Amino acid sequence: MKISTKSRYGVRLLLEMASRYQQGPVHLADVAARQGISLKYLEQIIIPLKKANYVNSVRGPKGGHILARPPEEITVGEIVALLEEGETLLECSTRPEACERAGLCLTRDLWRGAAKALFDHLYSITLADLLQKGQPAVMTEGENHVFPHSHGSL
Repeated sequence: MKISTKSRYGVRLLLEMASRYQQGPVHLADVAARQGISLKYLEQIIIPLKKANYVNSVRGPKGGHILARPPEEITVGEIVALLEEGETLLECSTRPEACERAGLCLTRDLWRGAAKALFDHLYSITLADLLQKGQPAVMTEGENHVFPHSHGSL
């Protein structure tokens, strides 16, 4: 199973905002440059995050985006579930009508249990937890922190 880049980048975007929580808005262009992510892709990712009230926009010359809630109150599970549009590994595990073999399938419960285990873990980790485990706690003006972004990381 692979978590999409949308979720991985969404977590990294919110981590950037969490690292500056209560220090002012974060500019997507700055995040894109620091993270090596396309600005256009971040602009797409931020839309559902704003609609779900994880992020607020601030207009004006010193505008940008800020977390709508403290980092201690936002879990990785929430972000991934939102950006992946659910908590499933396979569509058929929650929607039997999506598969003609659902009534005969011996592995449906296996995939449902695996998804539950994954999301239980992701819901147990907040943005604040990730920051405390070695991420920069704060970024000052002009600092250029790069969060890990290998294929195996969030």
